[in-house]
Amino acid sequence: MSNAPLMPMATAVWLVENTTLTFKQIANFCNLHEVEIQGIADGEVAKGIKAYNPIMSGQLSREEIDLSSKDKDRPLQIKNLDIEISNEEKKIKKYIPLSKRQDKPDSALWLIKQHSILKDSQIAKLVGITKNSVTSIRNKSYWNFNNLNPKDPIALNLFTQKDLLDAIAKAERRIKREKKEKEKSNIINKN
Repeated sequence: MSNAPLMPMATAVWLVENTTLTFKQIANFCNLHEVEIQGIADGEVAKGIKAYNPIMSGQLSREEIDLSSKDKDRPLQIKNLDIEISNEEKKIKKYIPLSKRQDKPDSALWLIKQHSILKDSQIAKLVGITKNSVTSIRNKSYWNFNNLNPKDPIALNLFTQKDLLDAIAKAERRIKREKKEKEKSNIINKN
């Protein structure tokens, strides 16, 4: 068999203890040698290994075991579990050193000036500060506004160019959608 079950030795222990399968069937299923299965049955091999139930883990069905128990020449077939493995990397919050944390409000100011179409919530998410801080920077009511200097957050490595482009594209889609809704409401109001 090309793909062995998880924990083959523990699975073999369970199959020996709980089924009437032949040693050859168990050995083929678990990718072990028949002598090892004989040793498990005699208590010489796998003494400290706890039995692992392949039915509970979804690798075998009770029907599959029953069919193979009745026909000694029939090999056990492992269930093919289609597990989807995502290639997308999950965004991991990275640690920002204290020395760079003071650059966050500066970066928010830069984004407000350079990309005014971004919503406060988008800027807050990109830079890593609160929405209220972004709103107060935009309104010039931030507690330290007079000391802020706009700094490019990409150059400061707070986020990537791709993150910024994605946020801008999202903002452009939102503006286009709002424009269409406004045109619809104007047409409805005229009628």
